[in-house]
Amino acid sequence: MTRPNEIRLLPDLLISQIAAGEVVERPASALKELLENSLDAGASELRIQVDQGGITRILVADNGSGIPAGQLGLALARHATSKVASLEELEQVASFGFRGEALASIAAVAKLRLTSLAHNEPHAHEVECEGGQIGEIRPAALVAGTTIEVRDLFFNTPARRKFLKSASTEFGHCHAVVERIALARPDIAISLQHNDRRVMTLRPQAGPERIVAVLGDAFAGSAISIDQAGPAIRLSGLVVPPGHLANGRESQHVFVNGRFVRDKLLAHALRQAWQDVLHLERQATYCLFLDIDPANVDVNVHPAKTEVRFREGQAVHQFVYHSVHQALSGHAGNRPAPSGALANLRPEIRPASQPTSAPAAQPTATSPRQQTFGSFVASPAAGYHWPQPTAVPSATGQDNRVAAGSTEETDLNHPLGYAIGQLHDIYILAQNAQGLILVDMHAAHERILYERLKAAMQEQRLASQPLLVPLTMQADRLMVAVASQHAGMLNQLGLELSPLSPTSLAIRAVPVLLQQGDVLTLVRKLLLDLQQHDASNLLAEQQNELLATMACHGAVRARRHLTIPEMNALLRDMEQTERSNQCNHGRPTWHQFSLGELDRLFMRGK
Repeated sequence: MTRPNEIRLLPDLLISQIAAGEVVERPASALKELLENSLDAGASELRIQVDQGGITRILVADNGSGIPAGQLGLALARHATSKVASLEELEQVASFGFRGEALASIAAVAKLRLTSLAHNEPHAHEVECEGGQIGEIRPAALVAGTTIEVRDLFFNTPARRKFLKSASTEFGHCHAVVERIALARPDIAISLQHNDRRVMTLRPQAGPERIVAVLGDAFAGSAISIDQAGPAIRLSGLVVPPGHLANGRESQHVFVNGRFVRDKLLAHALRQAWQDVLHLERQATYCLFLDIDPANVDVNVHPAKTEVRFREGQAVHQFVYHSVHQALSGHAGNRPAPSGALANLRPEIRPASQPTSAPAAQPTATSPRQQTFGSFVASPAAGYHWPQPTAVPSATGQDNRVAAGSTEETDLNHPLGYAIGQLHDIYILAQNAQGLILVDMHAAHERILYERLKAAMQEQRLASQPLLVPLTMQADRLMVAVASQHAGMLNQLGLELSPLSPTSLAIRAVPVLLQQGDVLTLVRKLLLDLQQHDASNLLAEQQNELLATMACHGAVRARRHLTIPEMNALLRDMEQTERSNQCNHGRPTWHQFSLGELDRLFMRGK
């Protein structure tokens, strides 16, 4: 009889069941461990059968190297492994498994049968284990490799079993595990059955083909390729530009040395890469493979092995961020994405470093000639002056911002074409060789201003314009206090504010780029933002949030009349601005309607 608080050794079975709680959370966890063992054994073919979401049965059969008969019992023992034998090997482990806990943990909470045929043995052998009790090894029939069958998961730990979800939910998790293995190893043939129904059959494929097979044509068809390499590190895979897909985390796949991970450092780098182009609650969509020297990454962080730790975390963060950021910036090179009859002109997958060539004009399409709609063309509003950029010479040496009736220009230099009018003073209508382009002028100008503000802020040349007559705004006491407290940060942003009273402020200077914007609304929003941030330790992403606010309130508003030269100035600026396909909130700024789409709309040729 033990005394209260007496220290004692736990029974081996209880130790295994505790370990199982860390390794085997649900059927999908057990399936993941079994599949990774098969890959470590050199399997080129995996056959998977799951019943009732894996709760009643999981079977994994492979054609790997097999386990010798004399080691079958040892394979089910805790901390028995063929993967590592020393600390040095552990610190640069490249295999999926290495702890020697998975099979023992599964066997402790299920009924398991292990059948295997080693290459140098005349026939197979099998062993059964129920609740951690290992039976006798006996001869068995098997063509090659190893087959493991797991039945009645958590049969002896009912408290764990009652937390499992429905069979369909548990199978969804199992299916996700198989998909991740399939993405990581496109060279492996995989078949999956659920309740005797074939769900997945994959032959060995090239990487891009496997991504299409697993994630679908919509993913691969809209994605752009990344393949960036540095010393002892490489990032490859596909990223989907904003506006194409709105899936959540189920379409976010990151693999480190072939292992699927959910790493906070990588997730933060990817969020930063997308931060200027995602709309509201939309999630970034990607399938990325990070290959790094195993000695530079620690996979022995968590029993589930979905977390890793990089020895040079900041360098990895910057490498991933810049690689993806460059790819997204390159995609937003502002050439119209062909659709309909022009879809075959767009490369399906291209490296991020490879510039997009201009879409060739269809033989039947004429080069765009600027025209007007007569009385439909808006005249400029009184007192409004569009911030005119420097003219960029065209191939013929002429100013791009020409009035109606100009000479023809090639779509190569100006893929967004030429303005032909405004629609309800909200949208710009333009024509190019492919057809009609519709531009949201506020969203487009917002992106242009945002990128200019970021560049000016980075170079510390955000010019300020003193106001001849200061503007007065009403504010609460907290807002006046924030303006005084953060006067230095506001000066960096080109704003000069001073208190007039405990409840009012004077705006004495504004950024030159935004002097035509809604200054009062801008200042009010900035002060509210600054209440949430410590300006003495303002991160770059928080600075960008403030600049995005400034750009939003400084951009030309809807219902503003523009002249044809002003519209063309905006189109030219869009072509020269990174990520101008989306505004600062991730909304699209323009849309292409091909001639083919317009012909179908009016049933031409029928």
